[in-house]
Amino acid sequence: MNLPRLITVLETVAAAGRPLSASELQMATGLPRPTCYRLLQTLAEHRLLDDPDGNSRYLIGERLVRLALLGSADADVRQAAAPAMKQAAIDFGEAVFLSRFRNKGVEIIHVETPSDPARAFIHPGLGYRPMHACSCSKAIAAFAEESFRDDILAGPLKAYTEHTKIAADVLRAEFEMIQTRGYAECVEEIEMGVSSVAAPIRIGNIGATFSLGATGPIRRFTAANRKKIGGELKRRAETVGAAIGLHTADAVS
Repeated sequence: MNLPRLITVLETVAAAGRPLSASELQMATGLPRPTCYRLLQTLAEHRLLDDPDGNSRYLIGERLVRLALLGSADADVRQAAAPAMKQAAIDFGEAVFLSRFRNKGVEIIHVETPSDPARAFIHPGLGYRPMHACSCSKAIAAFAEESFRDDILAGPLKAYTEHTKIAADVLRAEFEMIQTRGYAECVEEIEMGVSSVAAPIRIGNIGATFSLGATGPIRRFTAANRKKIGGELKRRAETVGAAIGLHTADAVS
């Protein structure tokens, strides 16, 4: 298959900013009709183009959006997410953090803090987090492929505190619970006295590439408050996901 022609079709769809029919694409690209149809079929089979309504009108595909997301710079993602995260930090009165999947791990890439200078809060720090013991990691892992979770459970699982879950069956059950309620918790699993809650950020149909979390002292992160914050994070994760997705779509287009 001719790579330059594939790129031409993708660029034509991206530039249009609306669904294009096969005949419109053939006319716009000037490609022979059989060639254009073969290219469309190939791109659709690999989800680089999507036909969402099944009427042979094509948009940039979810897989291509995922590739753009995975390749997007942290600075661009932070810029897109920061306004909604800042408002969440003000509303919660706690630090709010954004994490992303990278290199088979999860990394905190941005933190927003409360604006009240008189209120103490816990900053989660930046960098990689263990896949089995941090809410931001578990929120992403729970919605990943089952084989990915199996890899996590098969590896050596470090106990950071007496509350860290390291038994495979216990963690597997927790992943199922996260899938059901829509958010993950970390209750003194990384550090005593510290708790966090995180919700997956799902953009389109490409799974959870990011997560949105909040952290604070266990005395404020009671079971009731964790449930309340978890519900709020689910809603706000949709807002952050929309902002990141819009930014990525602009970059792809």
